[in-house]
Amino acid sequence: MKKKSLLFLVLAVITGLIGFTGLSFDGIEVIRVMFLIFADLLIISLIAKLFFPEKPKVKYQPVKGN
Repeated sequence: MKKKSLLFLVLAVITGLIGFTGLSFDGIEVIRVMFLIFADLLIISLIAKLFFPEKPKVKYQPVKGN
């Protein structure tokens, strides 16, 4: 989920623009709910990046026996 922050940002912006710009059609409530879901997922993914940073890849070296 940490890698999908940009996707959630784009989806939240698009659904926010469609849902809250004054358009009125039958499914506008669904788009507004989708905006809330995407905004929440964006916040969760940003907090996950803050508290759980990516670990550097460790290169394992073989242990030499005696």
